[in-house]
Amino acid sequence: MSTGHALPRLDRTTLSRLAPGLGPAVDPAGLLPRVVHFGPGAFHRAHQALCTENAAAVSGEPWGITAVAPRSTATVRALREQDCLYSVVERRPDGPACRVVGTVVGALAMGPDAEAVDALLADPRVSVVTLTVTEKGYHRSAVTGGLDTAAGPVATDLAAPPGVPLTTVVGRLATGLAARMRSGAAPVSVVSCDNMAGNGAVLARVVRDFVRASAWPDRETVLARLDDAVAFPSTVVDRIVPATSDADRSAARAALGLDDALTVAGEPYRSWVLEDSFAAPRPPWERDGALFVPDVGPYQLTKLRLLNGSHSALAHLGLATGSATVAEAMATQWGERLVRALCAEVAPTLPAGGPDPEAYAGELVARFRNPAMRHTLRQIGSDASLKITERWLPALRELRARGADTPVLALALAAWALGTRPGAPGRQDPATEALAACWSAGDRPAGTVGALLRTVGATDLADDTALTATVADRLPALRAGRVEI
Repeated sequence: MSTGHALPRLDRTTLSRLAPGLGPAVDPAGLLPRVVHFGPGAFHRAHQALCTENAAAVSGEPWGITAVAPRSTATVRALREQDCLYSVVERRPDGPACRVVGTVVGALAMGPDAEAVDALLADPRVSVVTLTVTEKGYHRSAVTGGLDTAAGPVATDLAAPPGVPLTTVVGRLATGLAARMRSGAAPVSVVSCDNMAGNGAVLARVVRDFVRASAWPDRETVLARLDDAVAFPSTVVDRIVPATSDADRSAARAALGLDDALTVAGEPYRSWVLEDSFAAPRPPWERDGALFVPDVGPYQLTKLRLLNGSHSALAHLGLATGSATVAEAMATQWGERLVRALCAEVAPTLPAGGPDPEAYAGELVARFRNPAMRHTLRQIGSDASLKITERWLPALRELRARGADTPVLALALAAWALGTRPGAPGRQDPATEALAACWSAGDRPAGTVGALLRTVGATDLADDTALTATVADRLPALRAGRVEI
């Protein structure tokens, strides 16, 4: 939007300029710092922070969030300059919608503000700590699944003398929780919102591993107190939050009449499933649609095999037939059929206790059709040698072991295979060269498919000659740009 002059900046002094319905659902001045969040990136601001504000607004409870940035002092500076206010643009099919979120009441940098972070972690008013630091932020060992104490940043934190700022979130969190345990402060719940299976158990383990590996003379006492006073519930989060575009920023400026340096964007859909095992008071997130369940495992597996599995299938089939985005693939005559057929094929591998697969497939169709999301197939199709081993192959193994037909997964595998051939349109993948080498001149197509599966560690499936023949039979139609379901 061209205004001809600079717009006022979004902050508490300009909130009164906003039209009705565009401001925060709560008065930021009336909130208390009761939640500490590590990793205030776009996903947190478009998901947990928004859910927390809505829950606070409905309940009248003053749930404010102090955001702690592990590395980005620029994010902290930008938040402070805007009194921690920012806007969320919802990319709807009929046009963008915008509102300001005010539930973040403070911003700290983990290193420079270490004392303030520790004080908050020990503060009895703080009863919830949440994290979105990506899987690599947990510093897990590929061998044990626990904390990799030999990793450089972790080893440095373990050796750091008192008073020296720590560089890992695990170290900072473990140290802060230990101080809380020593002071006898109230119980607290620590909630991972990162996209990992069993994220609560993962977080509990790496925190305990840090305490166990420390030189603290009271580490056994701290560990015992952690068992009694700290809960690590697992969660499943779901909302597509793309990188903020110039169009998103323009939509926010046009709606607000203010300049916002922190605009984030998201799809209309939001979902949050949490294990109902909290140790202390928490925001009533269920008042904003969150679901509290005894076990999030079925929801996690449904998301992985149906949502992520369908995304990958759309990506590889769409790229094979000339589509560029998810919405474009869904606009073909085969897009919706593919999603529904894949979900139906994989549904028998899902445990009881999760969402209804047919209803879930319907939600996916509506989400994937949204043209405003502009989710590129090349991005989704990247690192496929890693993704399909989680999204497709375990379900495929289960179904083949039961003697079930797997035509849709075979079709998806054929599209993936086609994209690995030498000279295929570029997709980033750590195994690109090894996969391309499988296409030896003169090889029978089924042999090539088998070699590709062996390259991604699926020797058992490579030895399934009926499967490799079925996948190979799908290649000619895909080469001609046809998807036959």
